[in-house]
Amino acid sequence: MAMRITRSIRARVTATAVLIVAIVLGVSGFAASWIISTTLHEQVENSLSQDLENLGDQVEENPNTLDSYDEGMLARLDGSSTIINDDEAADLPQVSARTRVIVDGEAYLADSAETDAGTLTVARPLDQVEEAVSTTNTLLVIGIPLVVLLIFLVVWVVTGRALAPVETLRQQVDAIGPQDLTRRVDSGADELGALAATMNHMLDRLERAQKTQNQFVSDASHELRSPLATIRQHAELASRYPEATSLETLSDTVLQEGTRMQQLVEGLLLLAKLDEGQRYTSELLDVDDLLFQEARRLRQLGLAVDSSEVHPARFNGNAQLLTTVVRNLGDNAARHASGGILLSLSAEEGKNLKLTVQDDGSGVPEEQREAIFERFARLDESRTRDSGGSGLGLAITKRIIDSYGGTISVDDSPLGGARFTVVLPGS
Repeated sequence: MAMRITRSIRARVTATAVLIVAIVLGVSGFAASWIISTTLHEQVENSLSQDLENLGDQVEENPNTLDSYDEGMLARLDGSSTIINDDEAADLPQVSARTRVIVDGEAYLADSAETDAGTLTVARPLDQVEEAVSTTNTLLVIGIPLVVLLIFLVVWVVTGRALAPVETLRQQVDAIGPQDLTRRVDSGADELGALAATMNHMLDRLERAQKTQNQFVSDASHELRSPLATIRQHAELASRYPEATSLETLSDTVLQEGTRMQQLVEGLLLLAKLDEGQRYTSELLDVDDLLFQEARRLRQLGLAVDSSEVHPARFNGNAQLLTTVVRNLGDNAARHASGGILLSLSAEEGKNLKLTVQDDGSGVPEEQREAIFERFARLDESRTRDSGGSGLGLAITKRIIDSYGGTISVDDSPLGGARFTVVLPGS
């Protein structure tokens, strides 16, 4: 507890304020005492110089009398005959320079001067000066600690009240568990309110991320369970009723579902690497070659592919990732096309690269054009596993394009179906 107090903002602010005030008051008090003492002593010294001069003139004119002096001042003339203005002046010693002396238990500032009538010694009392300086020092010694203590109490109370909402905010945030991200903290109109609002925005993002993660895990589990269930059903059928199936049928089923599982796992792994920000090697690629290769592959599936609008274009990227983008867009178009696909590519020197894939299918409804890029998202018409794929292709494609600072969008194609447009920043 003691360690926590010493490290708390309240303790640090209070200690800093008290230290600064103590230093300022200490220096100011010392300076004030020194100025008062110096000023009062200078006044006595000036009076003493004036007295010494006036009395010196007087004794030179009439060495037998000292009749012009202030009350409390001591003066004596030592010559052929000693003239003293006060009984106490008999104890006043001669001094060679301005000096503090004690006469009959009291402090005086004394000075001597040689005159024609003898040595003149004059002294001014210092009791009022020293009393004033002593009183000032006493007040400072008592007052400075009291002021420092008052500052300590004020700062401690004020910072405690100012930081009380922070502790309330901390307790509210601490009470929010991973299973209760719907809760929010109280916010106000001051700086702490802005902090609370920022925390609430963060909790909103965490809640959305948790929901997305839970949905992702649920969808991934469902997608993996389907091929496993298919393999298990065919295996059980072959085991219990060998005559109802054949080894060839079982083998084809296992290979088909195994390939589907492999593609799904590889897609999940690629997404995980992209989410972690893993860096891939880059090289200058001929993107038009990738599109021509994809066009040949799609033609082998029996589709009419027009690649006449593919123009030479180069992009500095990773061959595997860009091939994945082109392949996923091609597979998506092949699943939805009625029979025709149009590929196009254009880019100018130093400008953005633009790639489009169009099909003559049914298109994408406008209200679903954002959702299709989410993981495991599929349109209503393609919910079956044969035509709909795993639902990861477009999500992976968008994530790859985002990693390069590009954009992907979908709208209506002149062919009647969907047109996917990819824009990558020029190098």
